[in-house]
Amino acid sequence: MAKTESKMPLPKLDDLFTTEEERDNAKLEKVVDINLSDIDDFPNHPFKVIDNEEMEQMKDSIIESGVLVPALVRPKSNGKYEMISGHRRKFASQLANKETMPCIVRNLTDDEAIIIMVDSNMQREKILPSEKAFAYKMKLEALNHQGKRNDLTSCQLGTKLRSDNFLADASEDSARQIQRYIRLTELIPELLEMVDNGKIALSPAVELSFLSKDEQYNVLDSIESNDCTPSHSQAIKMKNLSKNGELTEALIEKTLSEAKPNQEFVFKFNGTRLQSVLPKNLEKEKIEDYVVRALAFYGRHLQKKKEQTQQER
Repeated sequence: MAKTESKMPLPKLDDLFTTEEERDNAKLEKVVDINLSDIDDFPNHPFKVIDNEEMEQMKDSIIESGVLVPALVRPKSNGKYEMISGHRRKFASQLANKETMPCIVRNLTDDEAIIIMVDSNMQREKILPSEKAFAYKMKLEALNHQGKRNDLTSCQLGTKLRSDNFLADASEDSARQIQRYIRLTELIPELLEMVDNGKIALSPAVELSFLSKDEQYNVLDSIESNDCTPSHSQAIKMKNLSKNGELTEALIEKTLSEAKPNQEFVFKFNGTRLQSVLPKNLEKEKIEDYVVRALAFYGRHLQKKKEQTQQER
C-alpha cells in the first residue's frame, strides 16, 4: 500500500517577507490620528457632554498642547469608528477646530465596549444622578450577558455572584444603592431633570419611579402649581396609593399640599408690586440680597426711632 505524504500548508506572503518580530509588532495596539468626522458617538451614551467653563479650559489646552491622552475607539463595519472613551475630548477638539485626534483602536464586543465606556467615565469628579442611573443599567445588562463566564460570576465556593454585587465591587456605591440609581431610569425626563438639579432628593425620586407615567405627569403638574416637591414620606404614600390603584389627581394634590417636617417657609411676593420699588437696573439674582439688606436697614431705623421715642418720654 502506497504511503501518503502529508502536505505542509503554503506560507503566507507576509510570512515570507516579514520577520516574526515585525508580525508581532503589527498586532500591538498603536496610537493613530483619526478624522473626527469618522468617529461616531457611543449609542445611547449616558454621560452628558456640556459646553461649560471646564470644556473651554479643555479646548484651550488642546489648542496649546493637543490631546495628551488618546481616545479609545473600536472599528465599525462601515469603515468608521465608534467612540468608547473620549467624547469630551472629541467635542473639545471640535471647538478647537481640530480635524483629527489621537486614538487607540481596539476590537471589542458590544458588552466589552459598554463596560469600558462606563468604567472610564465613572472616574469623573462630577457625575449626575441620571448619568449614574443609565450607566449602571447599561453595565449591569452587559454583565448579565456575560453571566456564563466563570471569571465574572463564580466564587471559590462555586456559587453564582449577583451581577449587581460584582458591579458594586468596582464602584463606590453599594449593590443596593446601584439598584436605587437604576430605578431612576423609570422616571419621566422632567422629574429626572429635577433630580439632577437637586430639586428632588434621591430617596423620594426612587419611590416616584414606581408610579405610572401618567401618575408621574400628574405629580409634575402638582409640583409646578404648588411650587413644592415631595418629601420621602409623601412619595412613599403616593407609591402605596398607586400600588392599590387609588392614586388620583386629587390625592396627589392633597398629599403634596401637606406640611412637611422641618419645611422651610417660602415667602411669595407679587412680582409687579415688588418690581415697582426695586432699582430698575437690579439683576434678578441680586433681588433677594437687596430685599434682605433693605429690611435690615428698615429694622434698624424702626429700632432707633423707638429708642428716641422712649428717651423723649
